[in-house]
Amino acid sequence: MTDSEIEITADLVQDLLREQHPDLAGLAVREVAGGWDNQQWRLGDELAVRMPRTDRAPDLQRKERRWLPVLAPCLPLPVPNPVRTGEPSARFPRPWTIMTWVPGEPLDCASIGRGDHAADTLAGFLRALHVEAPAEAPASSDRGAHPKKCTDGFDHFLQAVAPGGGIADEVRAVWDDAVAAPEWEGPPLWVHGDLHPANVVVSDGTLAGVIDFGDMFAGDPAWDLAAAWVILPAGAASRFFDAYAHADEATIRRARGLAALKSLFLMLMGQNGDRGLPGGKPAWGPAGRAALDRVLGGGPT
Repeated sequence: MTDSEIEITADLVQDLLREQHPDLAGLAVREVAGGWDNQQWRLGDELAVRMPRTDRAPDLQRKERRWLPVLAPCLPLPVPNPVRTGEPSARFPRPWTIMTWVPGEPLDCASIGRGDHAADTLAGFLRALHVEAPAEAPASSDRGAHPKKCTDGFDHFLQAVAPGGGIADEVRAVWDDAVAAPEWEGPPLWVHGDLHPANVVVSDGTLAGVIDFGDMFAGDPAWDLAAAWVILPAGAASRFFDAYAHADEATIRRARGLAALKSLFLMLMGQNGDRGLPGGKPAWGPAGRAALDRVLGGGPT
């Protein structure tokens, strides 16, 4: 849950900058769309201030500060890179981060018009990211498991979004197939872990950057390959998997089931977003339903 006792305002951000990073305090500060864990402020044209608003957010930011400088040089798309750290203080009791700004519009506020290009771009990005992670790479506490270990969450989302019959039966069939798929047998790979429309940006009709690496972990790449349905437009999954070239049948089956899970979650968060829950946005409902339609349209051929 968010900490409602801390009101994060532009004045607070500017005060913290003056106290800890005075050389940046003259830059314009303006709020932009944030996520569930962090409130985000644009700082000038090239930087962003990420202010944690949940109990888990500081740990996620520490993870990004540790690993993004290692990963970013190897990735073919822009990603946020930490450049400064804000220390806890009497004004704000949590650490915070100044990062590079990734230009573009979040996909939940835009669309992909160049599907083939986006499929090739996403495949190239994930090929570069999905390399064997070092032993000290972070594990995940709430994602990364085989679908069979996520059935309680799936059941909850499905019941909340589609209580029974019709589409619910189709979605459950996709999920059951993912649950029956063999587990990942390769080494733990670097995984973004939270690829959905609010965590990628687009420009000129195609993917232009990937943001919010707080949930990155070492594990099963199927969690990212679900983006073939969750992010890309209809008909692009086949081209994506051809370009990615490293996914076996079992991994694709797990990925499709996880795409169904993520789609249901987006639909549920879209329902909640208009009631003001941080992180949930009304646009996520239609995005989730469109993704679910793509999932039910089938896997790559």
